[in-house]
This record gives sequence, structure tokens and C-alpha cells, in this order.
Amino acid sequence: MNYDDPIIFPGQPGRSHLHTFFGNAGVTGNSTANSIRNSGNSSCRGGTINRSAYWVPAMVDTRTNVAVMPTGSNFYYKTGYNGVRPADIRPFPAGLRMIAGDAKNTRPTSPFAQSAWRYHCHNAGNGVGSSIPNCGVGDEMVQEIFFPQCWDGVNLDSPDHKSHMAYANPSRPGCPSSHPVPLPEITYNIHYRITSANQATFWRLSSDTYSGPAGYSAHGDWWNGWDQNAMEAFVRTCNNQALDCKSHLLGDGRSIY
Repeated sequence: MNYDDPIIFPGQPGRSHLHTFFGNAGVTGNSTANSIRNSGNSSCRGGTINRSAYWVPAMVDTRTNVAVMPTGSNFYYKTGYNGVRPADIRPFPAGLRMIAGDAKNTRPTSPFAQSAWRYHCHNAGNGVGSSIPNCGVGDEMVQEIFFPQCWDGVNLDSPDHKSHMAYANPSRPGCPSSHPVPLPEITYNIHYRITSANQATFWRLSSDTYSGPAGYSAHGDWWNGWDQNAMEAFVRTCNNQALDCKSHLLGDGRSIY
């Protein structure tokens, strides 16, 4: 965890709200596309095969003002969603970065609308919502972040870090003509263990600067640091074939550890 954000505040370490980082262990406010791709250890399966950087606003216990450590995380690279054909998926270009969600958002989203984030209790089976739920003791509160999967085919970033990407619309199969290149859909699942009654009612995101239910400012940042050969193999033999390759298979007989 640190107060850096190399996408929003490049070259300005310490300027951001507190983030929890996953993947590339060398990320700082001074990170660049070259440093992320070519340096740093990684907490991901495969180690330095995947130096991608993943980060979200830290979850903070307001009683102590101490950040809550996640108990687990999964980062999915999905295919065949929202009308995009698996066979059309292309590998991520080197250096691509993007943001999903909005650190300045203060409102809930409709459960029927396409949203960049949602929360649920892992074991309760009581549905999903746009604010942090009060999960029971022994359960896990899960935060999900959904990234757009349609790229404009030109820009690795944009001024708002979003406009070079677009969400696919399930009512109009495939990517929009403005963003014609379909990529795997990245989804973050961040887990937080509940160890005491009503614990999550005291939790807020470090970016929740408004009053009211917590969690509306949920967002995620992603910066590509994959080994290009490994990424291309995964897309070709897993995504394009619509296969479930779990968290450790490349689909061509190779495993990553």
C-alpha cells in the first residue's frame, strides 16, 4: 500500500489517496510503461511473466483509521461477454493502461445498469449492491471492478484514462465502431475477511470523501506488464477458444506458477 498513482499523478509520489497494489511489486509514483514491463517482482501466478500493475483504493476501518488488508484476490481475463465473440478477442498491446470506475463518484448505481463496480458477501448468496454490505462473521466481503474491453486501436492512454476504451453493449453485439478492437474483459475480485459482527459497517474506501453509504467511489487501475508471448498464448488458446484455463494454464500445455 502507498499514496502513489502513476496513472493519475505520474512523477508525483505521495500525492494520491491510499491505494492497495497487486501484481508488480515495484510500482511507485514514478513508474513508466517501460519500468512496469521490465522490472519489479510480481505477486501474480507466473511471477515476472505477469508484471502487470493492479491497484484499488484502500479499504479503511474508520474506527482506527487503519487500512484493511485483503485476504485474497482474483484477476480475471474473460471472454465472450456482452456480445463480443471469443474468436475476435485480441491480445493487450504493450503499455496499455486504463481506469474503471470513478474516485469522485458519490452515488449508487442501478442493479440493472452496466456498472464498473459492485459488492457482495461471498457465502451469503444475498445478491449484489453498489455499497459495502454488512457481511456476517466468517464470510468475505468481495469488491468487484469491471474494466471496459473495447480499445480504439490507437491510444495506449487518454487524458481521462478512460476514453481510449469503451464497454461493449450487450444490446448491440460486439464493440462500437469508435473502439473496434475487442480485448479480454478484466475483472478484479478483492476479498476482505469478516472477523467480527458489523465490522464492514465501519469500512470506507480511502476515496470515499462524501457522507452516506460507503463504497460508491470504487475504482481500479490497470497497467499492462504481461510478457507478450505469454499473453498472446493465453488469448489464442484460452480466450479465442472460450476455454476455462483457471489461474495457471496457458491453454497450450504450459502452466504458470
